[in-house]
Formats: sequence, C-alpha cells, structure tokens
Amino acid sequence: MTPHAKRKLIHYWRRQIRPILVLILVFTAFRSTVADWNDVPSGSMHPTIFTGDRIFVNKLAYGLKVPFTTLHLAKWSGPQPGEIAVFYSPTTGIRLVKRVVAIPGQTIEVRDNRLIIDGKPLAYTAADPNYPVTKDLERYHSFATEMLGDHPHIVTFDNNAPRNSNTLQDGGRVIPRDGLKLRKKGEDLGDGRGSAADDEYFMMGDNRDNSGDSRAFGPVPRGLILGRANRIIFSLDYDDHLIPRKSRFFHALH
Repeated sequence: MTPHAKRKLIHYWRRQIRPILVLILVFTAFRSTVADWNDVPSGSMHPTIFTGDRIFVNKLAYGLKVPFTTLHLAKWSGPQPGEIAVFYSPTTGIRLVKRVVAIPGQTIEVRDNRLIIDGKPLAYTAADPNYPVTKDLERYHSFATEMLGDHPHIVTFDNNAPRNSNTLQDGGRVIPRDGLKLRKKGEDLGDGRGSAADDEYFMMGDNRDNSGDSRAFGPVPRGLILGRANRIIFSLDYDDHLIPRKSRFFHALH
C-alpha cells in the first residue's frame, strides 16, 4: 500500500467509518440499558395488546444493567402485581411480554380460571362492552375486568377451554393444589431446591387460555426481567394488509 493510499484510508476511517460505528454503539447501548421497543407477534396478551402492536419498554424501570448483558449495576423498585413486564423465558431465552400476577413472598392459586393471591380471591367484574377486541376474540370468548394491584385490566377466557377446578395446567405441573409460594432471594422453602439465587415472579398473559407463561415454564427470576411495558408506540393490523391501527398509536398500557 502506497503512503498516499494509507493516508486516504486513515482519513476515511476517521471521517466516515469511526463516527458511524460510535453512533451505532451508543444507539445499541441505549436500547440495551435505557429504552427499547418490542414487536408483539402473538395474541397472548389480548385484548390489552394486539398482535402487531409495537410497545415501548422502559428498561430503567427496575434497575440499571451492564450494556448487552443481564447483569445489574443497580436495582431499585421491583416489578409490581398488575404491571406488564418484558423478560427472557427461563427455558427458551425468547423475549416475552406478560403481566406480573404474583411477586416474591406471595402464594398464587387458580380456581375455575380465577386468581387467588395469598389466599384471597381477586375481584372480577363485568368488562366494558365498548373495550376494543380483535375480531378473532369476539366469538367463543368472554371477558372480565380483573382487579390486580393498582392495575385493573381486562382478561380473556376461551368459553370452550377445559377447566381444572384447582390447578393451573396439566394437572398442576407448576402450581400444586395448595398453591405455589414464590421465593425471595436467599430464601429456602425446604423443597429441596436450596436457597433462591434471585427473586421469583409469576407471569401470565391476559389471554388466559392462549398463553405460554409461568404456568408452563415456572416463575421468572428477576435477573431475566428486562423492563416494564408502558405504552404502544404504533400498531399494524396483520390481518388487514398491515394497515396502521391509528387509534392505538401512543396508547397507554394498563
């Protein structure tokens, strides 16, 4: 390489390539630690979140992580019942969006598809008939408002789904008949698993009969929780040629 070509290459690196790489690094680090967005490809959170919604994720809601890792530099308020959290599945590592229904130290049960937290049944009331739902949910489904923490929200039930009176799924693989106690970090419940290395949270989709959640993969350690979903940024209708759902733009999540 001639001296002239070398000087030209250095100049190109300094003026063109390096600024772009720095910009990419800053942008990706921001998405990793501060804020991000998440596309929702399934209906497990219907009717709160539609398939095709793109949601805003506040990654500083529960703590500050080392960029590009799940290691915490600092932790503050933990996820609370009723909040919508984004996390990695403990079994597959896929990023999921579900609602926090129970937090460390609480006991969760389900009877006739209704939640019981710490032995107290949650209140369920009639859903607002004007609440928007997708067309595929209008038939063969029923809706109710679930009073969970400070976040009352509408949940969906499949009228044709089988009901198990006092277990959640497949004979209670995750939740036994007397309920599941979620562990706090360092706590030993005497079940043979030793001390908890991290806090445990129980996550469920609002579309209760069509959601792969903690009923299948168990409680979620806090270290796998990425942040809190606050708002829909924009939405595309997958069933209608990706036409934007303008009514859902910047719609707050509850």
